[in-house]
Amino acid sequence: HRRRLRRRLRAAPRRVVGQGPVDILHPGHVHYLSEAAELGEELHVIVARQDNVTHKTGPVLDGRQRRDVVDALGVVTEAHLGDPDDIFVPIERIDPDVIVLGHDQHHDANAVRDALDARNIDCEVTRAAAREPNYDDELLSTGRIIDRILEQRGAGGDAVAGADGTTSGPDSR
Repeated sequence: HRRRLRRRLRAAPRRVVGQGPVDILHPGHVHYLSEAAELGEELHVIVARQDNVTHKTGPVLDGRQRRDVVDALGVVTEAHLGDPDDIFVPIERIDPDVIVLGHDQHHDANAVRDALDARNIDCEVTRAAAREPNYDDELLSTGRIIDRILEQRGAGGDAVAGADGTTSGPDSR
């Protein structure tokens, strides 16, 4: 609590953290990060590393590319790649006032609070609201976008031909 008091005394900006794989940026991500940004003056986004995404299929895009895309968003103060070994290392470095979980993220808010308490990190944990589609065919999920791509362009093999005829496969993350 002393750290929080020191920050208030020096009139530091309220720092917010969002996090996740943020693979294939879509309107659901934009909603989540915009809502998180409204809770403070700075929004830091921790982009999960490929190896740390264990609850679902890992990201398609390289972590650096995902970080760079998130960093280009106007609501984001700075995007960071997550630590390869300990997901709380960037949180300790950023020293946030609040962590905003995505509405559908697998993290249990109480478990996150307990882990923060165990590390003497004093910050709120909240969850963003879901965003409803604006029209019938709007996709708000990376998984659904990938499914649509596979439906429309076909699945099969390790390499997929792009619109320009080039192929790509798994990268070296």
